[in-house]
Order: sequence, then C-alpha cells, then structure tokens
Amino acid sequence: QVQLVESGGGLVQAGGSLRLSCAASGRSVSMYAMGWFRQAPGKERESVAAVNWSGGSTHYADSVKGRFTISRDNAKNTVYLQMNSLKPDDTAVYYCASCLSSAYISCEWTGGYWGQGTQVTVSS
Repeated sequence: QVQLVESGGGLVQAGGSLRLSCAASGRSVSMYAMGWFRQAPGKERESVAAVNWSGGSTHYADSVKGRFTISRDNAKNTVYLQMNSLKPDDTAVYYCASCLSSAYISCEWTGGYWGQGTQVTVSS
C-alpha cells in the first residue's frame, strides 16, 4: 500500500510561484509513473503533468506548458510540481497520483494511489 501526501499549496498572487511536493510512504514509488492533477470548483478533475519512473520523460497539459515543471527524486520517494507565472485559472485542489505502470502513457490513474490534495489559490 502506498500513501501519498501533498504539501506546498497556499495563496499566491498572479504571477507568483509555488512548489508542490508529494511524499510517498508505505513502499517505494520509484518504479511507477507519477502525475499531478487538479480540480477546480464546479469542474472535472484534469491532468496537469506526468512523469515516467526515471524522470526522463514528462508530459504537460497545454494550459500549463512552459510554466509548470514536474520532477521527482526517487531517493526521497518524492515528486514535485514547480509552478511559475501562476494565473487565477490555476486555482484548484491539486492531487498527486501514482499509477502501477512505469510509463505514464500506460497509466490507468483511477486504479492507482491518490493523495488527499492541497489547495492552490491564485489571486488576481
């Protein structure tokens, strides 16, 4: 069993930055692809970014491309999401997820592990 705990959310002004962290415990996630998702009020959950097991391949939603960076430190069993140039539209609860595949392209995220989420609020 894997437990994921997100941290680093908060309130920031538009144009600012935040760095989210997702710490895994229970067992190593170093062989699993990891992803960040978000859900804004009244909207469906959407994928933000994903990284394969080694960190060598990443994928981003068009809305965050060039502003967000996903990375991982397998030695620390932790995944990060660096968010720069934040916009009010980025306001959401951000969730970390681990799937049971090493490559995000093969992920069935709903069958993986999920954290409880961290709130990110961007003021205009």
